[in-house]
Amino acid sequence: MNVIKAENLGKKYIISHQQERGGKSGKYTNLRDVISEKIGKLSNKLFNPFTRNETSPHSAHEEFWALRNVSFEIKQGERVGIIGRNGAGKSTLLKILSRITEPTTGRVSIKGRIASLLEVGTGFHPELTGRENIYLNGAILGMAKIEIKKNFDEIVAFAEVEKFLDTPVKRYSSGMYVRLAFAVAAHLEPEILVVDEVLAVGDAQFQKKCLGKMEEVGREGRTVLFVSHNMTALKILCSRAMLLDKGDMVTEGETQAVVNHYLQNMTNSVLEQVWENRETAPGNDKVRLRSARIIINDEEHHENVIRVDTPLKIEFECWNLLQEAELNFSMSLYNAEGLCIFNTVSPAVVYRAGLIRGVCAIPGNILNDETYSVMIMIVKDMSVPLFSKNDVLVFEVKDIVREGAWYGKWHGVVRPKLVWNTEFIQPTVQESFEITYGK
Repeated sequence: MNVIKAENLGKKYIISHQQERGGKSGKYTNLRDVISEKIGKLSNKLFNPFTRNETSPHSAHEEFWALRNVSFEIKQGERVGIIGRNGAGKSTLLKILSRITEPTTGRVSIKGRIASLLEVGTGFHPELTGRENIYLNGAILGMAKIEIKKNFDEIVAFAEVEKFLDTPVKRYSSGMYVRLAFAVAAHLEPEILVVDEVLAVGDAQFQKKCLGKMEEVGREGRTVLFVSHNMTALKILCSRAMLLDKGDMVTEGETQAVVNHYLQNMTNSVLEQVWENRETAPGNDKVRLRSARIIINDEEHHENVIRVDTPLKIEFECWNLLQEAELNFSMSLYNAEGLCIFNTVSPAVVYRAGLIRGVCAIPGNILNDETYSVMIMIVKDMSVPLFSKNDVLVFEVKDIVREGAWYGKWHGVVRPKLVWNTEFIQPTVQESFEITYGK
């Protein structure tokens, strides 16, 4: 039986762009300009009532389709993965399925209650305690108080927040938020469980526990939709997968086949990104990213190729918008399957407001031949994440020259060239006998 059926789903957004006024981009618009423009529009409407509205000469509107003509069916009890690069339309699709936003075109029919875990803290009231939010979320799902009470102890035990149960959730860490939100969504017995990338916030033990719970939910005949960049977790959990790219459905089918298609065809190197306009650069009112780039530091080979033995530098620049703050960079490197290869942090330094730079050096003979993506996080006081961005850089390491006769794939997620010492200790017993008797 189909519990979800989507037909030609599309979601369009209108993006406004400020154009140049008087030869200068982003010039301040005063009240007189606004009033004149409004009067001009009104006059035009009065004297030319059948003329279509024209957009302002100083602004332009662009149509952006986050989803386009997406159709699929999901049966009861299926565990389906949704994969794709950032901006592929995954989160937009989940928001439509969760009734958070309406599609521009097409329709979707859903049978059963749906519980969504899309962003950290979604559905929680920050002023209410953990206990109160459990009952609030249950009520939103349409459950009676007695039903929520039946699952209450299991939720608390799974989330491991018993000591903070009567604390307002606005004081929770992001990890506590996620643990409680997932526990509520999974234990209040929805027919459909929708989980976005938020599990990446939890630690490894919590992620393993969540995957086990989602498997259990599937075995009970309930449906799971799972969005993740972690291909290993996706292959373990899901029997089917859908691949999105730029709002279009590329392919769907058996998980391994879809993952292979994604890894072989959807990874493009991004060795540098620059955002010159501080107002529109990625970030917030505390920090904004100005640039990220890979510096290939290979004087020996003089080639614009990253080899296994190529030393690299990864450079970040960001605008610090705080007057005085102790900041550091935290960088995570992921392989194509979403496995974190390592995380490294820069020293914490107190900075004034302005442009700051961080450079991380990765020596040669560390990384295996693989495609890697970089996640950057800017942290305050070594504990408070201010901003993070996935896939800010993507690069491929190639195994071009190798010593020895072994040509297979080198085992392991890394392949460091470590220092070895070997020596001859003593001959075998037979060799000793022959030496002693001169034979």
